[in-house]
Amino acid sequence: MKSSFQIGNGRRLARSVVAVALVGALAACGGDTAETDDPAAPAGDGAWPVVIDHKYGSTSIPAAPTRVVTLGLSDQDTVLALGIKPVGAVDWFGERPFGNWAWVKDRWGDTPPEIVGERDEYDIEKIIELAPDLIIAQYSGMKKEQYDTLSKVAPVVAQSANHEDYSTPWDEMTRTIGQALGKTAQVEQLLGDIDKRLADIRQQHPEFAQQTIVVADPSEPGVYAAFAKSDPKAQLLAEMGFKLSDQVEQAAGQDTAAVVSSERLDILDVDRLLLLASDESVEPRVRADPVFATLKVVTGGKAVFAPYMEPPIGAALSFVTVLSVPYAIDQLLPLLTKTGA
Repeated sequence: MKSSFQIGNGRRLARSVVAVALVGALAACGGDTAETDDPAAPAGDGAWPVVIDHKYGSTSIPAAPTRVVTLGLSDQDTVLALGIKPVGAVDWFGERPFGNWAWVKDRWGDTPPEIVGERDEYDIEKIIELAPDLIIAQYSGMKKEQYDTLSKVAPVVAQSANHEDYSTPWDEMTRTIGQALGKTAQVEQLLGDIDKRLADIRQQHPEFAQQTIVVADPSEPGVYAAFAKSDPKAQLLAEMGFKLSDQVEQAAGQDTAAVVSSERLDILDVDRLLLLASDESVEPRVRADPVFATLKVVTGGKAVFAPYMEPPIGAALSFVTVLSVPYAIDQLLPLLTKTGA
């Protein structure tokens, strides 16, 4: 971390910024019944057991799971996309994590999950009551002690050993979940469809490859969290064809975001700037910042604001799942290609 920037722990800030932005947007509901979209359909596409390596060793899953608890921020999206409704999920934002997102609202039906904790703090008793046959914690900060305790309840697929917590590429997490559920072929189809869409965008917009982009969150007055290459939001923009900022990467260090004060906004002065707004007050406040107003990316009309909630572009970018990515792409393209932007 560099003292010339007002940089804190970007990983914590990135999570808290998103949490604040999404508070109140998620519908409160409860339930504890699991069901699959097609109970007669085979869950696996290979032989059981399945063994998955992770941060705390390896886990053997003896048979196709049907009662799944998800403990990561976005894990439930992939499970839903694969036709299984988790019986339990964690609360990240002060409300329920399975609410009326545009990309998922029709998938829960009348069987939302039981809340089994808040972020990385889990209610072990509730998890036991749900009698899960699989616990998934991919986009999470699960600790070894938690893993050891939960492993006595059911097989646990913890986060990757190959990346820092909350830094595993979204498609890698998706494949891990698909493997755990015995649905690797279905996962590859979903990812293949998204890959084709992204390839089409790169072909249709070759100019993106010549443009450096930064995605930042200015929700806290006077502070801009510029997301590094390890953050899923930045990764998706790179997959759309944009270049990511080396300067942001250097400033972030080992964190997933560089926290920059308004006095050092030169780090944001790139070809394109995407700013995530937690509410309607953010854009006028930021545009009133005299330093921000002088940036070339701003005077050239290449800085655009995207809301977290209305529509939930920031939420879709933060989740970055097989369900949210197509929605995020549809919302982002008009912003990044409109005249004067």
